[in-house]
Amino acid sequence: MDDTIFARRYFGYCLACTFCGDACCQYGVDVTFAERDRILAHADVIEGETGITRDRWFTGEVVIDPDYAGGGATRTRVEHGGCVFLQREARGCALHAIALRRGWDYHTVKPIVSTLFPVTFGDGVLCSSEELIDGSLVCAGDGPSAYGMARGELEWYFGAEFVTELDGLEALVASA
Repeated sequence: MDDTIFARRYFGYCLACTFCGDACCQYGVDVTFAERDRILAHADVIEGETGITRDRWFTGEVVIDPDYAGGGATRTRVEHGGCVFLQREARGCALHAIALRRGWDYHTVKPIVSTLFPVTFGDGVLCSSEELIDGSLVCAGDGPSAYGMARGELEWYFGAEFVTELDGLEALVASA
């Protein structure tokens, strides 16, 4: 764990933001194999609600990496300056919005990398995204810590015991 997740801050209330234009979605997102399969399991609904055919959703490139659940990932395509699932007529992720409209848990279709951002992981380390560290994330600077905003999601994915441990580390970092 990299303790920058406790120190780096950003405007974390994404859908209340009036200044970023969903800039964090401009590159697409990594999607684990299991996440891809869950998205494809809902393909008819997603196509019907977005008008985007499933053959346009993923790049087809594969990365083998033990940090990803299932050992690897692909990536969403970028179209018109953003992730293929970025809502152009509204704000945010179409997968998240569809899940909420349908009464699904959004974790079943929204990739973990997107859900945790700007907290991320790599080389076995939970850390801040490069964009948050180098200041290129439009919303970096003011607001809650990256950990504070991701805490509930981290608990959903990894459990209460994990978050309790992180809470203790956060307290140690704050007292140093």
